[in-house]
Amino acid sequence: MRAIGRLDEDAVRTRPGRGSRPRTKRRPAHEDAVRALVTAVDRGRYAVLVAPDTPGERAVTAVKARELGRERVVCGDLVDVVGDTSGATGSLARIVRIADRRTVLRRTADDTDPVERVIVANADQLVIVTALADPEPRTRMIDRCVVAAYDAGMDVLLCLTKADLADPAPLVALYTPLGVQTTVTARDDAAGIGGLDRLRHHLSGRVSVLVGHSGVGKSTLVNALVPDADRATGRVNVVTGRGRHTSSSAVALRLPEQDGWVIDTPGVRSFGLAHVTPERLLAAFEDLAAVVEERCPRGCTHAATAPDCALDEWVAEAAGAEAEARARRVDSLRRLLAARTGDARAD
Repeated sequence: MRAIGRLDEDAVRTRPGRGSRPRTKRRPAHEDAVRALVTAVDRGRYAVLVAPDTPGERAVTAVKARELGRERVVCGDLVDVVGDTSGATGSLARIVRIADRRTVLRRTADDTDPVERVIVANADQLVIVTALADPEPRTRMIDRCVVAAYDAGMDVLLCLTKADLADPAPLVALYTPLGVQTTVTARDDAAGIGGLDRLRHHLSGRVSVLVGHSGVGKSTLVNALVPDADRATGRVNVVTGRGRHTSSSAVALRLPEQDGWVIDTPGVRSFGLAHVTPERLLAAFEDLAAVVEERCPRGCTHAATAPDCALDEWVAEAAGAEAEARARRVDSLRRLLAARTGDARAD
């Protein structure tokens, strides 16, 4: 047996710990990074388009760099990527930076949830797809989407589908005073879907986000606009009037033969607005915001029951057609304020 010698502190073997490497807060500059557009997100993998709209455009799969932490990358983001950006099979790049966003469309789980969920970045307009029948339109859901779009600084387009089943005039009249543009499509057995030319005109040259609850025909529209999209479509339950969710993730699709993108999103059941303050909503109504700023008492809620709200006096000061126009604007604002504080459910 080997004898054990006498040990002292000089004989003790020490192993360097994991934290022995010098730490630094300096991040790499990634000067070799290239710009890309995020077109889809799927379980930690990001489909990006490197050098979009250039001769060198190519599709690449990427992951998020650890240095970004919990910062979320969403469809529509412009990002900087490094690594293998060749787009070859099996290649993998890293997203190291997220460019400043022009617009951010958000929602919360409900009106009490403080956590904002970013849906899409850098979109120009929100297209709210609503069926006129089968299932019936849900105006509270539409109102909430309008509020979210105005808060994001986006334009709003209301796309009414299945016009062969119901008259679109009442809904058009309801949303025109809000400054919401409308377009109408109808099912066409011969062509698959009708009224697409006007819709294409509204989408041309823009990045448009399509939202809508299940069964309204959103995926059918996307397939008609982008034939290669192959988005799954489903039928509406004849008992409940509800459809099944056929889109499971947001995806950006380039419109063929025209400049523009559409971003198809999963069907939504709720659109919480906890992140939207009345002041941010009011900013979408510039004429009313000026009245409120100059004449409303501090803390005024601007609701119809609010005492001393200057908006009522502003309406009363006008006469005839001008008074009617002012009243419609005030009613529209109050409807959206009520939508923000009302039931978050889509029904």
